[in-house]
Amino acid sequence: MRRSLPIQHLSYLGQHNETSTTKPAMMATASYGTWKSPITADSVIETAASIDDVIVDPVTSAIYHLERRSNEGGRNVLIQTEHHSDLFEEGWNCRTRVQEYGGGTAKAYDSVVYLSNFKDGRVYAVKERSSPEAITPGKAPLLHAEIEPNYIIAAVLEDHTQLEPANVVTIICFINTLTKTVHPLISAVDFYATSAFSPDGSHLVWQQPKHPDMPWESGEIYVGVVTYDASSQTIVVTNTQYVAGKHSEAGAAYPFWVNGDVLIFTVDVSGFQNPWTYSVSTKKAAPILAEPRDEEFSLPGWSLGGSFGVVVHPGDNNTNTTILFSAFKDGRSQLYLLTPCSGVIEELVSPYVVISSFRRVTDGNVVFIGTKVDEGVTLVHCNLDDYASPHFTALAGKTHSKFSPAFFSRPRSITLNTGPEDEPLYVLYYPPTNPEYEAPEDERPPAIVHVHGGPTRHELQGLKMTVQYFTSRGWAWVGVDHGGSSDHGRKYICPNKERLKGNWGIVDARDCVLAAQQLPVAPHNLIDPTRAALRGPSAGRYTVLETLCLYPDVFAAGTSLYGISDLVKLAEFTHKLEPQYMAKLLGGFVTDEEVKKIYVERSPVNNAHKIKCPLLIEQGSVDPAVPPA
Repeated sequence: MRRSLPIQHLSYLGQHNETSTTKPAMMATASYGTWKSPITADSVIETAASIDDVIVDPVTSAIYHLERRSNEGGRNVLIQTEHHSDLFEEGWNCRTRVQEYGGGTAKAYDSVVYLSNFKDGRVYAVKERSSPEAITPGKAPLLHAEIEPNYIIAAVLEDHTQLEPANVVTIICFINTLTKTVHPLISAVDFYATSAFSPDGSHLVWQQPKHPDMPWESGEIYVGVVTYDASSQTIVVTNTQYVAGKHSEAGAAYPFWVNGDVLIFTVDVSGFQNPWTYSVSTKKAAPILAEPRDEEFSLPGWSLGGSFGVVVHPGDNNTNTTILFSAFKDGRSQLYLLTPCSGVIEELVSPYVVISSFRRVTDGNVVFIGTKVDEGVTLVHCNLDDYASPHFTALAGKTHSKFSPAFFSRPRSITLNTGPEDEPLYVLYYPPTNPEYEAPEDERPPAIVHVHGGPTRHELQGLKMTVQYFTSRGWAWVGVDHGGSSDHGRKYICPNKERLKGNWGIVDARDCVLAAQQLPVAPHNLIDPTRAALRGPSAGRYTVLETLCLYPDVFAAGTSLYGISDLVKLAEFTHKLEPQYMAKLLGGFVTDEEVKKIYVERSPVNNAHKIKCPLLIEQGSVDPAVPPA
C-alpha cells in the first residue's frame, strides 16, 4: 500500500517562468530527460579541482590559496597565487583531520608559510624556493590545525596517542619555531577552534565547544591575557574572560580582532547568527546592528579555519572601522559593509552567490572564495576604495566556462509546508535548461531530489556542474533543506530545540517525500511525480536509504553516496566530534538497550528488503566518519 503524506502548499519565492512563450529559432522539441548536452561526465570531472582556502601573509600581503586536486588522489596543494606556482612538490599534502573534518591547515607570516602535512600530522615551515622543514616533533600521533603564526605559533592540537574517540585529547598549544617544541596552552574542554592572537600579541581569543553540544549549538568564546617569559621562551594565558555563547541557548563563533582591544564575532541569541563586538578593556559585548536580521552571518563550524567577516578599514579609535561580512539566506550570500560604532549596515552589489574565507590584504582590499550561478569556485580580490561600487578581480579558479551560460540552470528558492505542523520546508529548484530544446506541452520533467550531508549542512546556489549535467539534459534538480538544515535560523537547525531532536531518519525522510509530493501539483506543477529519483551523500545518503525503506513507492530510483546504513556500527566507530550529536538526533546513546532498538529500527541495513526501486550505492574504503556497514 502506498504510504503518503498530506499535500500542503505555501509561498513560492522567485520567478515562475519555466515555460517561455517565445520559441527560439532552431529549438528542437524533445521529451524531458532526452536532451543532448555538451556538458559531459568528463567535463564534470575536469572541473573537480576546488579552492578550499585562501591565506594572506600579513607582513608582505602575499596571497596563497589551497587547491584540492581530485586527479591527484584528493591532495591539497598550496599555491603562490600571483605566480600560479605550487609551494611544494608532489608527496606533500596540506590537509588535516583535526576534529575529523579538518580545515585551518596553513598560515603565512613574513614570507614563511606554516602548514600541517596530512601524512604525519606535523607542522612544517616553507620558505621561498626551499623544501618544507619540520618544526614539530614526529614521534607522537599529533594533528595540528588553525595555525596562528609568529615567532610563537598557536594551533589546535589533537592527540591520538589513545585511538579510542573518547580518549582523543584536543587542546590549544603553542609551537616555538626556534626550539621546534610544542607546549600545551589551553585545555580541559572537549574541543577548541578559532584561536587568534590580538594584533599587539597581548591577548588570545578562542572558541570552545563542548559535549553534548555541537559548535553551532552553544560554542563559547573566551579571551585571555598572554604573558611571555623570555628566559624560557614560553607563553601562558591567564585572566580568562567569558565573551559569549551559552549551553543549549546560544552559539557564538568566528571571533576575529579589529585591534588590541576590540574583537568581532557572531552569535545567535536573536535566533540567527548576527555580528557582535566585544571590548577587552570594558569586558562588554554588544550587538553591532540596532535590530537583528533574519540572516545567518556565519554557518556551522564543521571544519576549522572558516571566516565570514574581515576588517576592511581598522579606523582610528574604532570610530571609522568598517567590516565586510557575508550573510546567508535562501542558499545564497549577500555582501554587507558594517560600521560597528554606528551600527550602519550597507548592502553591496555582488555577482557572487556563495562567499566564504575572507582574508584582509591591505587597507580597503580583501580576498575571498566566491561562486556565481554561472561560474565555478573562484579566488576573488575585492577593492573597497569606492564603497558604492566594489571592484572584483578573479585571481584563480574557474574564472571562465567553456560552456555558454545559456546551458546553466538558475536556482530558485521555494518554501513548502510540512503539513499540520505548519512549519516551512525550504528547497532550491533548478529547472531543465538547454537553449537547443523545449519539451512537449503538458509534459513535466523527471527530477533529481538531492539531500545534503551533515545533516546540518544546506543547499547553496553556486554553480555545480553535476547539477548542470542533469538540467541540461532535461531533468529538474531539487535540493532539499530538510528540518535540521542550516541557513534558516537556530529554530530550524538545533536538534536540542526543534525539529530534528530524536527524529533523524523521520523528519528528514518526511521532508524529502513532501518535496516530491508538493512540487508536482498546483501552484507549482514543476516535476513529474512518477519520475523522481532520490540522491544524497554522507548523512544525505542515510536519508536516501531510510526514505526508500519508509516510503518505497514515492521515488523511482535512488543513489546513496558514501553514507550511513548501520547506525549501531556508526555509533561504535565514529570519531570524537559526533557521538553525542548522534545521541541527540536519535534520542539517546546506543549503550541504552531501549534506545538501541531505535538505532536498529532506523538502520536501513535492517530494512533493505522494503526497498522496491533500483538503488546505486557508492562507498569510500577509508572513511572514519562513515565506515562501511
